[in-house]
Amino acid sequence: MAVSLTKGQKVDLTKTNPGLKKIVVGLGWDTNKYDGGFDFDLDASAFLLGDSGKVQADSDFIFYGNLQHSSGAVKHMGDNLTGEGEGDDEQIFVNLDAIPANISKIAFTVTIYEPEERKQNFGQVSNAFIRIFDETTGKELIRYDLGEDFSIETAVVVGELYRYNGEWKFNAIGSGFAGGLYALCRNYGVNV
Repeated sequence: MAVSLTKGQKVDLTKTNPGLKKIVVGLGWDTNKYDGGFDFDLDASAFLLGDSGKVQADSDFIFYGNLQHSSGAVKHMGDNLTGEGEGDDEQIFVNLDAIPANISKIAFTVTIYEPEERKQNFGQVSNAFIRIFDETTGKELIRYDLGEDFSIETAVVVGELYRYNGEWKFNAIGSGFAGGLYALCRNYGVNV
């Protein structure tokens, strides 16, 4: 049975699941009734961060334009342009053992593509979630449903995987940002 988290809750990942090496981070969402004439294109991303809370190189930003980290530890499984269908809309594979020692945290985010042009925001999105499952067994370990409604935000930091005393933990963040992907990149030190 997966651990269901609330905003701000932290949980052990590797300590409670000994031998866990490879995980998949699944992100999903639905869009509310919307007649703006554009598809909703939400994008999952991962920022590999050092102790400073910033990327150490632009290549530490994994998204639809850079699908795999040079270490092979983090790999985006591809862009879903419409969010159609049930279950995960986008997935990011993480090999915990391959994460470089200088990476202490991975932030998982969801942003709206071209939100200003399409006049879209997270107030028009519902049932957003992040879940982590064991890649080997398929067992869901953690799930966080973003129950709250966002209004003007165009980007959300959904959760963070972080290293603590040699173990990996997960923190359910659920923090909204205005300014979309650009604002997130600036926040995490990516040159844009």
